[in-house]
Amino acid sequence: MDTPFSVLISLYVTNDPFFFEQAMTSIFEQTYPPTEVVLVIDGEKTDNQQRVIDKFQKQYPDTLRIVQINKNIGQGPALNEGLKHCSHELVARMDTDDYSKADRFEKQIRLFNNNPSIDIASSWVDEFYESIDHVSSTRKVPEKHQQIKKYAQSRCPLNHPVVMFKKSKVIEAGGYMLLGKLDDYVLWMKMLKNGAIFHNIQESLLFFRLGKDAFKRRNNIKYAQSECQLQWFLYQQGMINLVTMFSNIAIRFGVRILPANWGNLIYRKLLR
Repeated sequence: MDTPFSVLISLYVTNDPFFFEQAMTSIFEQTYPPTEVVLVIDGEKTDNQQRVIDKFQKQYPDTLRIVQINKNIGQGPALNEGLKHCSHELVARMDTDDYSKADRFEKQIRLFNNNPSIDIASSWVDEFYESIDHVSSTRKVPEKHQQIKKYAQSRCPLNHPVVMFKKSKVIEAGGYMLLGKLDDYVLWMKMLKNGAIFHNIQESLLFFRLGKDAFKRRNNIKYAQSECQLQWFLYQQGMINLVTMFSNIAIRFGVRILPANWGNLIYRKLLR
């Protein structure tokens, strides 16, 4: 294989520098390494974050590109800005606190080369709290396009930190929207509406860090409001019908305002 591709990652001042270094290491130590890594710095950064950046700039001066945004604008807009600087049609996403498995890019590039009609693909992810040696669960998503399209009516159909997509298809759909923490879900739905072809590799290609209070951070009225805004937007755009909208709002709003233990249980059983 000789297919060039970019990796797109954004950094915010609160991101843990140790996790960030692990994430960057997993990007560069691939069996099929990236042609280019576009790192968007969304606002200020800490000294420890800068030390990690300096380390990788020194090791990979021809691969790592820095895009500095002076004032924080949020992940979605930051990724849109970073996408402008990606030189290649194929772009892989990565977050600063996750860890890509060593053959992730090799398997994704092979999928795109063997299936040129596919426009975007993710995979399963192994979820963990403290160490990748102790996986707590695996978030599985359906494989084929029609299955994904149906699944997307009620749940996010891709695992965002492990997606690889065609840049032109994301731009065609209007890029990321700023909608709470749900801008990726909106983008997938807009791409589906535009006729983009989806696929999910049926194995885990990334370790996804949950954090001790992962659900608790989303278990609040603000996140519940974002869920309602999302469903209203999808209905307005003709992506879901009225019955589906009210059903999704009732379930998702209820989960977000329940006590954390109950909400977490229902979320993991029905909505993830």
